[in-house]
Order: sequence, then structure tokens, then C-alpha cells
Amino acid sequence: MEELWRGTLYPARLPVFHRILPAEELADRIRWFWIPEWNLAPGRVSRQEILPFPALNLVVQPDGVTLSGPATRRSFRDLSGQGWAVGMLLRPAAVPVFTQDPGSLRDIEIPFDAPELLAAVSAAMSHGAEPDEQDGKDQDDDGGASRRRTAAVAAAARWLEDSVPAPSPDALLANRLEDLIQADAALIRVEQAAEQLGVSVRTVQRLARRHVGLPPLAMIRRYRLQEAAERVRLNPETPIADIAAELGYADQAHLAAAFREVLGFTASSYRRSAGGVIILPSVPVLVPCPKYRAPGCTNVACLQSPDP
Repeated sequence: MEELWRGTLYPARLPVFHRILPAEELADRIRWFWIPEWNLAPGRVSRQEILPFPALNLVVQPDGVTLSGPATRRSFRDLSGQGWAVGMLLRPAAVPVFTQDPGSLRDIEIPFDAPELLAAVSAAMSHGAEPDEQDGKDQDDDGGASRRRTAAVAAAARWLEDSVPAPSPDALLANRLEDLIQADAALIRVEQAAEQLGVSVRTVQRLARRHVGLPPLAMIRRYRLQEAAERVRLNPETPIADIAAELGYADQAHLAAAFREVLGFTASSYRRSAGGVIILPSVPVLVPCPKYRAPGCTNVACLQSPDP
């Protein structure tokens, strides 16, 4: 279940949504593809609230391609009508290909000129059944919906392979920094990251600035806050003070301050608004067909429902 809902503040509000893992040869440049699809009744709006990962996203939508910079606060998007998006959560190693100054993109989204990517992904997503209106629950694929997503991921993967070269050793070190911060909940100081990577604090700061656009301490705090929010939502009986202690916060007041600063509300109010309901993993994690390069390949992605 790890990372399934991480960063999503209200999973029950999600439309049809999939996170699809990249092929192994692209895993050093992209963490996953994400594809929401929606078809809402006239006049209905679905607000999607996110505590974003400390990373950049390349996003394809019917009207163009955009590059979203690292976010410093909660973000949201109001969905209406019918639509789709194919997003790519970029690994730090890939970022310099898209921008030399990711810090200048904090909290903004800019157009990105990639007409071939737009055409290929749009062609893939234009085939198959329209998504049914949802109330936060995924439905069985029908009419080629899974095949459509698989084709879109294949098209995006081919574009990435052609456009984003294999990372340098320095870029791979930035990936290791991200992996370390994400995996180790006990890591709460930049000095700890530097020690575990075997580099100086100054090197860690340089890697974060060039490949993420945020200070390394901000990266650490974001991953800890994402985990705190997830625990607050999924474990309604656990005292918030205990969650704060488990994640290295000095006390509950420090966690409360982090919630207010980034999310704009307290942990207690978030728990109430989320309903304290454990959301079982209905969003599948997909592994793309390893033969996506083959002309005329019709293999559908292997569907793997994670254990609750």
C-alpha cells in the first residue's frame, strides 16, 4: 500500500485514477505515470486536493503539455465536464533536461513545448470507452480503457527515452538522496542525509537545488508531513501526539504548526474532514507491458492489486 494514496488528501474524491510504474530502464528518470480520467454530470465539480511530492511533473492534457514545478504548499484542481491527463512524476535525475533552475518554478505551472509527445499521447487517449462518472471508486475497465492507458504510457515512455538521456553519476546521486529521504522516517536533518550518502552538507544542498528546486530540509519535511497526513487519516484512533513522536517531530505543537503552514488547517480538523475512514486500495498499480516498443503490440498491462 506504500505510496498508493501518498500525497492525496481525500482519496474518496478521486475520479478514475491510475499510477503506472515505468519500465525498469526508465525508473531512474520517472517514478511513475499518473492518469486521472473523469466524466462528471453537468454542473458538478470535483475538487482534488493534493499535498504534492517534492518533485516536478510533466503533464499532458488535451490542450497541451505543461511542466509543474515543486510545490511549497497544498494545491488543488477543480475538475468538471469530461477530461483526462497523463502525468509523469519526474525523478531528480531527469529535471535538468527540462529546466536548469527548478527553483524558479516553485508553485507554478508553465507550458512545455513537446508537440510530438502531445500528439502521441492524445492519439492514445482518444481511443476506447469514456470513463463513467465516479464517486471515488474505480470501476472495471471496459471498451478498451486499460488498453488506452497502456498505449498512452507506451507513447510517453518512447518520448522520454528519446528525449531524456541516461543520467550522469551526479544525477543518480540526486536520485539516491530522494530515495533516502523518502524511505527513512528517522531522517530529520540534512546532516543525516549527507552522512548516509557519504558527501558534504554543501553537496546535498547543491543536489537539491539543481535537481528538485527546494532546500533539502524542505524535502525532508514534505515527506514527513505526507506520512503524517496519511497516518492521521488512516489511523483515526491513534493520538496525533503519538504520530508526531513517531515521525520525529519535537511535539504535537510542531506537527500542528507544519499542518497549518503547508496545508492551511490543523491535523485534528483534517482528520474530521477526511472522516477518519480507512480507504482500501481500489486504485491499481500497473506494470507496463515490457514489449511496448514492438510495432502492433496488443499486450495489456499486467494489473496488480496491492494488498490492503
